[in-house]
Amino acid sequence: MKMQGSDDRNLTMLVDFYEITMANGYLEHGIGDRVAVFDMFFRKIPDGGGFALFAGLEQLINYLNNLKFTNEDIEYLRSRGIFCEEFLNYLKDFEFECDVWSMPEGTPIFPNEPVVIVRGPVIQAQLIETMTLLTINHQSLVATKANRIVRAAQGRGILEFGSRRAQSYDAAILGARAAYIGGCTGTACVISDFLYGVPAIGTMAHSWVQMFDTEYEAFKKYAEVYPDNCTVLVDTYNVIKSGVPNAIKMFNEVLLPMGYRPKGIRIDSGDIAYLSKKARIMLDEAGFSDVGICASNSLDEYLIRDLLIQGAKVDSFGVGENLITSKSDPVFGGVYKLAAIQKEDGSYDPKIKISETIEKITNPHFKTIYRFYNKTNGQAIADCVTLFDEIIDETKPYTIFDPVATWKKKTLTNYTVRKLLTPIFEKGKLVYDCPELEDIRTYCEGQVAMLWDEVKRFEFPHRYYVDLSDKLWKIKNEMLSKYNVE
Repeated sequence: MKMQGSDDRNLTMLVDFYEITMANGYLEHGIGDRVAVFDMFFRKIPDGGGFALFAGLEQLINYLNNLKFTNEDIEYLRSRGIFCEEFLNYLKDFEFECDVWSMPEGTPIFPNEPVVIVRGPVIQAQLIETMTLLTINHQSLVATKANRIVRAAQGRGILEFGSRRAQSYDAAILGARAAYIGGCTGTACVISDFLYGVPAIGTMAHSWVQMFDTEYEAFKKYAEVYPDNCTVLVDTYNVIKSGVPNAIKMFNEVLLPMGYRPKGIRIDSGDIAYLSKKARIMLDEAGFSDVGICASNSLDEYLIRDLLIQGAKVDSFGVGENLITSKSDPVFGGVYKLAAIQKEDGSYDPKIKISETIEKITNPHFKTIYRFYNKTNGQAIADCVTLFDEIIDETKPYTIFDPVATWKKKTLTNYTVRKLLTPIFEKGKLVYDCPELEDIRTYCEGQVAMLWDEVKRFEFPHRYYVDLSDKLWKIKNEMLSKYNVE
């Protein structure tokens, strides 16, 4: 299956070296086929937010569908002189055989709950660690930041303008995809439109204005080429004294006689609040109340929020480096940890990582996740991480509790539940149809709407509860007691 925008590059060797050394070691010790369960989860929400957004699944699927070690790969590994021939032959005939479960893209996610689960031969499950993290971490980071900015704009459009500031061309292309999932209305990155259908939007740069003898001539020439979608950049020289007056003159002398209405003006520097209010008055008085004002210039969610508080008359915002790099908190700390090993009888031997740093203690076992919703208003109440085979009966009350402060309990009635993890691969075979990007974006918008407003605050948001089932909590605590020895 080749999906729209899929990457044909062979990225199989994009691994950390220890994944190769461990895989070779597993094989040499005869445990390479032992079935292991790995969880991908994250520990901290960027920017101190109340939730993050899951993105990047389609690209992870593309990667897993194309796992193949080439002859050149094998020869490189052989040249290192530390890998046995049996292992190199295994890689030569490599076929992906794992089961994979994942959140759907666009799902709000929270710390310490698995967003991807991989079950399969430990050699294989270990080898895909880096790309799983790389793919999901990047797009989840950008989608999360984009959604914060979109929410700050209170219904005004957000355009992703960050291609030239991204940390690589892949980051620009896939960042635009993730930003669209998070709610942006379009991107300046043309190839993201070509590959994924993210609407590409753009008009002119200051260089266009500077290429002509006068600002008015620059506006006039642009309007003659693009009369049906004419937005002009008005801050090359002076927004109020030159840019807006010349735009209005061009609208009257060029566009209206051609039978077109102008679309907008863009302000890219200066005091956006002051300039947009002045520009709005000038446009309205000239009979162009339908002409929009777009603002750009190192914006983020906080500046956009403040501009609107100050009464800025802006209809859309172009956001660049602060979005595409998530500049204020640029690392999505997803990790990939062993959670269980399957025994010969099919049962599971849970595994746990213990640390003096409490937040680094993992949740053991093969698990799944349920999200509880209020049956009356549809709002999300809490998530519960359970053992993989636990069933939550919606017809019965269910008590959730804080896994650390266990005295904090709540018994839920009048609720519905949904399993968040869906099968993606079964025994290495893809069983999931990736939705269209537009459908992912719509799904994301609907899921975010189900969160309480208190969870969506920028500062000191209400903590959304991710609890453990009673069975899982008891297993974890027994393991903590077992390993808590001097």
